[in-house]
Amino acid sequence: MDFEFGCGFSTHESRPWHSLKRWCKPLSARAFWSTSALVLGLLFPGMAAIAGNLHSIVMYAERLPDGLYGYRMAGYVVKQPDGVQTDITSRYVTSTATIPGPIIIMDEGDVAEIELLHQFDAHTPVQEHVSLHVHGVHYDRESDGTLKYINLYKDESAIPHLSYTYRWDAARGTAGTWAYHDHNMESHNGAEDRGLFGALIVRPASSTNWAQGGKFSNGVSREYVLYLGDDAFWGMEIDGATGKQTALGANPNLIAQQNTNVNFHLIALGTNFHRFELPGYQWIDPGTHFTINQKILGPLEKHVFTVKSPFTIFSPSLTIRG
Repeated sequence: MDFEFGCGFSTHESRPWHSLKRWCKPLSARAFWSTSALVLGLLFPGMAAIAGNLHSIVMYAERLPDGLYGYRMAGYVVKQPDGVQTDITSRYVTSTATIPGPIIIMDEGDVAEIELLHQFDAHTPVQEHVSLHVHGVHYDRESDGTLKYINLYKDESAIPHLSYTYRWDAARGTAGTWAYHDHNMESHNGAEDRGLFGALIVRPASSTNWAQGGKFSNGVSREYVLYLGDDAFWGMEIDGATGKQTALGANPNLIAQQNTNVNFHLIALGTNFHRFELPGYQWIDPGTHFTINQKILGPLEKHVFTVKSPFTIFSPSLTIRG
């Protein structure tokens, strides 16, 4: 969606590697809403826009054994509004692509610019396209991560020898845990079922839980992001003290220090309903006063909760309901 107001500046066009392209075009929806937010901020100071960080990220999409694919973190720098930059690439696995993919952690008010590079077989036509499509946060039509015959605009993909940059805006009201995934490989449904998925965590602007792009400091010893699939679940662990991420693979047991707080982020993938249980534990269902010991999630639904661990090992249980 464009608004006919003037000229814009884009870094989202498909482009050879790191070159940028400037041209005159209608004002983007993102710019329109940014202007609207400025007006609202002047009229209602309590609604003023949040000045956040810029997350500059480079990721690869790569082939893995057994017909699978994954995203790999190549570089991650957080730039604060005062110009201070922090390189947090070392918190990620950079030697290989992982399933699930890297977890990107932002605060409300932050913006991410993610350059995706296509790093596998350039001679297989159905695998020419690969993309990033995110849920939950704001973006303009340049960053939907879909094919032209879906978005009626253009193919928003990384292709062999040509990267693509996506811009995600974690605006006020987007706090939560959100899935991202491919939407373009082989078909308009993409290759989520072959490993091309990950998560974006947006922390509330008022939160003091984290600093510098993903370190937690509120007594949480571990964050577990679990993706519930139709035949298994996959996990990623975030160390609460260092922000270090570790891919846990399929159906893992989860380890935490005794008597520490552990956060769970559940994201349902696939097409079925999933019943998740954590034997021996109960937790408050967010937004309610009810204590539960299981949760049923449909496709792309999510559930985030915290437990205090009296044990050192969690053994999650997943039941698929067609």
